Amino acid sequence: MKEKVIKTGIIQHSFSEDVGLNRARNLMAIENLATDGAQLVVLSELHDSPYFCQTEDVGNFSFACELPGEFTDFYSEAAANNNIVLVTSSFERRAPGLYHNTAVVFDSDGREAGRYRKMHIPDDPGFYEKFYFTPGDLGFEPIQTSLGKLGVLVCWDQWYPEAARLMAMRGAEMLIYPTAIGWNPDDPADEKARQREAWITIQRAHAVANGIPVVSVNRCGFEEDPSGQTSGIDFWGSSFVCGPQGEFLFEAPDNGPCEGVVDVDLMRSENVRQWWPFFRDRRIDCYSDLTKRFLK
Repeated sequence: MKEKVIKTGIIQHSFSEDVGLNRARNLMAIENLATDGAQLVVLSELHDSPYFCQTEDVGNFSFACELPGEFTDFYSEAAANNNIVLVTSSFERRAPGLYHNTAVVFDSDGREAGRYRKMHIPDDPGFYEKFYFTPGDLGFEPIQTSLGKLGVLVCWDQWYPEAARLMAMRGAEMLIYPTAIGWNPDDPADEKARQREAWITIQRAHAVANGIPVVSVNRCGFEEDPSGQTSGIDFWGSSFVCGPQGEFLFEAPDNGPCEGVVDVDLMRSENVRQWWPFFRDRRIDCYSDLTKRFLK
């Protein structure tokens, strides 16, 4: 079977409160990766700003942007000028008092190929996202691009096998997770290692269970908690790409910025699904209870 290789660019960066500076650095990275042959470039979650969800502060709504608008103009131009498919992440102001954590995908001609609004919204110490984001209402729908169907999900979505499965069932050829996740600096080293390894393992499992590649792009670096109530978040980087058997194709470090291009062969999924026919053997007649909250 012929190859269908997508040269996939990864941008693992840290970010500040200066939106203009963040965009300039993102654009430089996009241009560098395109020069290196990237056809698809993926940015991390909320890449235009610091991770403001560490505290509940109405002032942080100033980071939100209307779509379409300045955000889409900037990244649409970046996609078109570099002839790439570009996966971005925005804090969407949909209406007064109504905001979403929204991934926007641009095709290589600069047009908006589609959006995904984050469905699973966490609310944990240091990750107070329910204060800011309304749960998504666009469903688990892959986004059709000139490179194929992309199953774009966002951060907390990556822990849910149901989300990955539904994207795959609707024809996604690749799962993509823009992410912002890290350690509490006060956690002991063994706890940090368990958290990071669990994060990697669950996403590799999605690749295996669905027979498709996974691209996960995290931010990196320490960000202080403005409220002073916690010790902040040390974002652990570790962005990676794995193939349809969970095999690593690319691994970024956990402690600094990283840019890279990796070949992802989408046609391997066909072979893997022939060897491991999980979709054939699913007992769809027995899974109705999955729509319930809990079973005793």
